[in-house]
Amino acid sequence: MPKRKAAIAVGGVAALGAAALLLPNANASQDKDQASGATGTAKTLKAADASDLAGRLRKTLGDAFAGSYYDSGKQQLVVNVADGDGNVVAQAEKAGAAVRRVDNSIAELRSAAKTLKARATIPGTSWAVDPRTDKVLVTADSTVTGSRWDKLQSTVRGLGSGMATLKKSGGTFKTFVSGGDAIFSQVQGGNVRCSLGFNVTASDGSPAFLTAGHCGVAAKQWSDSQTGQPIATVDQATFPGNDFSLVKYDDAATQAPSEVNTGNGQTVQINQAADATVGQTVFRMGSTTGLHNGKVTGLDATVNFQSETDPNGVDTVNGLIQTDVCAEPGDSGGSLFTQDGSAVGLTSGGSGDCTSGGETFFQPVTAALQATGATLGSGAAAGGNGAGDQSGAGAGDQSGAGDQSGAGAGDQSGAGDQSGAGAGDQSGAGDQSGAGAGDQSGAGAGGDQIGGGQDPSAGAPSGNGSADAPSGTGQAGDGSSASGGH
Repeated sequence: MPKRKAAIAVGGVAALGAAALLLPNANASQDKDQASGATGTAKTLKAADASDLAGRLRKTLGDAFAGSYYDSGKQQLVVNVADGDGNVVAQAEKAGAAVRRVDNSIAELRSAAKTLKARATIPGTSWAVDPRTDKVLVTADSTVTGSRWDKLQSTVRGLGSGMATLKKSGGTFKTFVSGGDAIFSQVQGGNVRCSLGFNVTASDGSPAFLTAGHCGVAAKQWSDSQTGQPIATVDQATFPGNDFSLVKYDDAATQAPSEVNTGNGQTVQINQAADATVGQTVFRMGSTTGLHNGKVTGLDATVNFQSETDPNGVDTVNGLIQTDVCAEPGDSGGSLFTQDGSAVGLTSGGSGDCTSGGETFFQPVTAALQATGATLGSGAAAGGNGAGDQSGAGAGDQSGAGDQSGAGAGDQSGAGDQSGAGAGDQSGAGDQSGAGAGDQSGAGAGGDQIGGGQDPSAGAPSGNGSADAPSGTGQAGDGSSASGGH
């Protein structure tokens, strides 16, 4: 395997000094959250430090902890406290958090999530606890109409006043497949396109990478070009239920550095894996849509996708990171990251597009690493990949690897708090300008662009926001798409 192929596109991370330089034309939303009722003088913290503090406080405060979020405007961690006495508040304030008293406890939020799972597992729905409102945010996509909508409304009302909010999404929940560089597989009926997330070292020391689970289920062998020979083989694939795959390079001598391609010959080192925090700014690089940013809006999110293999089935996704970062078909499997070079998630699915916006969900990297036994980077250089505490409040019914703070609920078997995503729409895998792999220009690095990246100061790559790949048909689940991208 040529050495240049060793850097086969670890997603599209951008760990740079200033978000404005990284993505001047991106969704530069500002944190408008107000820590209403917050007490004490909180420390100024980076998002990563806030996540660590939230994890510690979850253990320290016990049942009184009711979720947390990062106020990026004030650079403070806001911790919700329910039924806590003055001593609990004092402990949180001494640790450096802003404390806010709320009505809904973790137990109540978990109970609401379990009720939704039991009564409203409807295709096209999702729910996650929003610690900023201290409620469960329930979302229905455009397919939830008629009796299904009535059932969802009734279930939400039944949770009680002040427990949940319900909103409509204009798009349709589906999986996205890609990230920074495109990867391809030739299967019966055509080609499948996904994206590499992050290069890792497998537990046996061999070079590998992480991508979406529904990609690994769709096809066993993967190439870095549409018509090229396979260069990697799926070792582990979990979908549905979770959404991650570990894919090992066929050549054991492959160099798989822990870096990401951001375009125009630029790469960014990935230093560690980190848990997401509600309110923090994150970046996503996609072979279809280029570089985009936004905020984490929920943790341990549950998404109910319409099954593409069973007309009457539902592919339920638990344990995902919910964001307002846009994505489109062709972006699944790729990387979600922070400005400081932390690997956060693998693109799974969502609704909307990069014109109108929408919700997008990501498999937590920390959970995928713990489940597969892999570490970021190569050989002895790998490290810093523990599946640590997750701050914030999530609404899935889950258990497994890693202590997660927030309102995540128990009862999901499997390794870590993770979820699979239904196999959704696919975009074509042909030669493209602006995205993908092979001989291409713009967002994505494949073929002769391996290891290259975007100059962060130059903004989004050429073709940003457009899906150059033609719309495909078929099912990602069985890989029967005629030139489809996940």
